[in-house]
Amino acid sequence: MSSGGGGRQTLTEINVTPLVDVMLVLLIIFMVTAPLIQQGVEVNLPDARAKPVDAEEQKLVLSIKRDKTLWLGSTEDAAQIPYDLLEDKLRANPRAQKDHELYLMADKGLPYGFVVDVMATVQRAGIVNVGMITNPAPEHVRAAPEKEARRR
Repeated sequence: MSSGGGGRQTLTEINVTPLVDVMLVLLIIFMVTAPLIQQGVEVNLPDARAKPVDAEEQKLVLSIKRDKTLWLGSTEDAAQIPYDLLEDKLRANPRAQKDHELYLMADKGLPYGFVVDVMATVQRAGIVNVGMITNPAPEHVRAAPEKEARRR
């Protein structure tokens, strides 16, 4: 025999299991897409014995890939430009015309003549300061010329 009352009680706790499931799915999505977002223009740079340049602000970069495609902009926001339109795009670029400065990042497998043609096009566009971006030379390559200079 039951003594009065309905016997039902309301549950006042929040069920967090669906929230955790959704958060884990979002975490996986962000982990997979984050490396794709930060992809830049991949260029196999030559090695050089040069001191790094201290740059306070990010400069305009022209990248030339091994397949001779041109990319204007920093590695995060680079846009592909046809070679025929390079001079016009540089003349229309307010940053390039204000600074008259550009950094060239060319693949080491490119023919020398093609890189020189691109540099001449950059100069025709009114950009007189062209810097070359390279990788630092390995330690054994840097030390060899210094030892030879001391012998003389």
